[in-house]
Amino acid sequence: MLEEPVERIRELQDDEAIAFDDAMRDDYHPFFDFVKASGMRLKECVTLRWSEVNFGTRQIVRTGKGGRRIVFPITDAIREILFPLQGHHPEFVFTYVAIYGNRRLGRVAGERCPITYNGTKSAWQRLRAASGVRNFRFHDFRHDFGSKLLRDSGNLKLVQKAMNHRDIKSTLRYAHVLDEDVAEAVESLAKVRESRKMSRKGS
Repeated sequence: MLEEPVERIRELQDDEAIAFDDAMRDDYHPFFDFVKASGMRLKECVTLRWSEVNFGTRQIVRTGKGGRRIVFPITDAIREILFPLQGHHPEFVFTYVAIYGNRRLGRVAGERCPITYNGTKSAWQRLRAASGVRNFRFHDFRHDFGSKLLRDSGNLKLVQKAMNHRDIKSTLRYAHVLDEDVAEAVESLAKVRESRKMSRKGS
């Protein structure tokens, strides 16, 4: 059997993040800020409802991929994104400002409407073209989150839980970010051994 191809893991660079922010519509900023801060999948972000957000317990509780229960913490950064959005829509968290009205859909120009899966994909394509950022997919925001979380924590089990991976094998794709830590540990060990060697020679 052929080996399963290794999925590409792509991180967002600082200059790319700035380019996205500069090219983004103001009404989509909270949505993309949440995507970057939570690492949730596109559909999970688009369909987020206020009934799933509890500022009191500081948790987002909802059903994710495969019908699994997801519990995601509302950190200070997440709260800062979500709290000001209250009142924009009674059910859905993320909305956009309609540029054009549509009588058939009951949409009025200038009013806020819930973002949709297809609408968000179209907005993403426009954003990517306007920003000039190449070779970056929407799903790469999730890879960026996983990579940076593992680099900061060094804890694969923590990253597995944060990303709602059923199998640790899915999380292991991010293990490459620890290569630098491994190199530093090997270098440190070599220095310790060299120091001990020099001490024995001097005694």
